[in-house]
Amino acid sequence: MMPTGNFDLNEVKRRMQGAVQSLKHELGGLRTGRASASMLDPVQVEAYGSHMPLNQLATVSVPEPRLISVQVWDKSMVKAVEKAIVDSNLGLSPATEGQVLRLRIPELNEERRKELVKVAHKYAEAAKVAARHVRRDGLDVLKKLEKNHEMSEDDQKRHADEVQKVTDGTIAEIDQLLAAKEKEILTV
Repeated sequence: MMPTGNFDLNEVKRRMQGAVQSLKHELGGLRTGRASASMLDPVQVEAYGSHMPLNQLATVSVPEPRLISVQVWDKSMVKAVEKAIVDSNLGLSPATEGQVLRLRIPELNEERRKELVKVAHKYAEAAKVAARHVRRDGLDVLKKLEKNHEMSEDDQKRHADEVQKVTDGTIAEIDQLLAAKEKEILTV
């Protein structure tokens, strides 16, 4: 048996999982009619002379399905946190009570829901494209190894099949994530 050169299927899997993780992050930021602490992940607060993620200045919780509660730890940061949330283009306006900011999540109208579904589809398609790029890169490495006689044709085909299986699994996972998000968005 010939050596399999320097092909690493785990690297292909890792890169494809990167595409999935990126999609999860992007979908998490999509606002549905339901409150979610991850909605505030992109919010950066001007604090202590730099921009900091909101979760480093406050505890974000979801006490009710349509309410996000932000408990700011430092009293002097309440105004900055409030400003950051308002400026974040999430369409949320905080009601401040002491060090607690309450964010009511408004109902989404049908048109907005459909727009969000389209955005989710774009994110999913981008993730699929990324997965296909990883597949292509993996197959290119395999072809090169075979061409340079560092791998037998049989090994190359076997590894190519493995890469395809990983790709199919990743695409299926992306489709599942999209379907779940779509259902979440369209649930009134």
